[in-house]
Amino acid sequence: MKTKSFPPAAPTPAPAPAPAPALAPAWTAALATALAVTLGLGAAPAEAHTPASDARISTAFTLPGGKVYPEGIATDPRTRTVYVGSYADGTVYRARPGRSEAEAFLPSGTDGRRTANGLRVDALGRLWVTDSTAGVAVYDTADGSRLAHFEVARGAGAPAHFINDLALTPDGTAYLTDSVRGVIYRVTPEQLAAGSGTLTEAYDLSTALRPRPAGGFSLNGIVADRAGRYLLTVDMAEGDLYRVDLRTGAVRRVDLGGRDLKAADGLDLSPDGTLRVAHNATNTLTRWQVRADGTRARLTRTITDPSLQIPTTLAHTPGRTLVVRSQFDKGGPMSPDSGTPTTFTVAAVRGL
Repeated sequence: MKTKSFPPAAPTPAPAPAPAPALAPAWTAALATALAVTLGLGAAPAEAHTPASDARISTAFTLPGGKVYPEGIATDPRTRTVYVGSYADGTVYRARPGRSEAEAFLPSGTDGRRTANGLRVDALGRLWVTDSTAGVAVYDTADGSRLAHFEVARGAGAPAHFINDLALTPDGTAYLTDSVRGVIYRVTPEQLAAGSGTLTEAYDLSTALRPRPAGGFSLNGIVADRAGRYLLTVDMAEGDLYRVDLRTGAVRRVDLGGRDLKAADGLDLSPDGTLRVAHNATNTLTRWQVRADGTRARLTRTITDPSLQIPTTLAHTPGRTLVVRSQFDKGGPMSPDSGTPTTFTVAAVRGL
């Protein structure tokens, strides 16, 4: 059913922000460079400037703080609780059903966490949180206690890394993208039970990816199909979507019918094969229909609206899609020296 279109309400300006920890320069510079490259690519998906038409964009809830710069989001279908991570300092916020403002669930610096990029809640209600500088940690959503943690190899000779997003398969395995190395790591249920360890490389996509400058960003969002047969992950700079066969390890580029996914950040794959994508630098959301075997995807919907405020990722729930408004261009990673953010919020989009 189509709903009447109306312009989204402008966010309420925030009070003067309190001092906040500065973004860590090394990884902030890396992300700023990647996003600058993305911006230079222009509005990536075809029809990227299509008006929102019958889509409705509103605010689902606000995030407390003047320098949040949210990045990741996860929903717990059992409790309808939503978790949002801060890229600026690693705080993880919790939004309870019916509340208009989220609360801090895991404070900044918990367990040494510096960022909170990808978030997922697994079938047992455990919250997975990636830290781009280190790895991934798993938390009990009941009391916030850390259950497990896995980190990349460090020290002399260790390659540069940027742990970005993660996906969970039905057997409980987690897969994580490394945006700098172009690889996917894996954490198995057996490793999770052990509680800690080094992130192990599962798939190397670097040879399949289109050439990029040394240290440039590539892999970002990642999802798994409901049967656990394959992964889909996006190269945000080139706009390519890749399929990784979890049985054979074969990697192939998904046929997008002549379209692309440039500036794509977060992905959300529904059981019926609907793929929803947040394109950060272009303030765009797209919807695709993925063939059952994951080899082709067809663009079916495009929404571009400045009120999305640099959307980094999204989570589809019954009746609406929750979209993170990062405001990275307001004194954040996209433009650290310019702009002042308004109140940080998560949008509710109907019609995507």
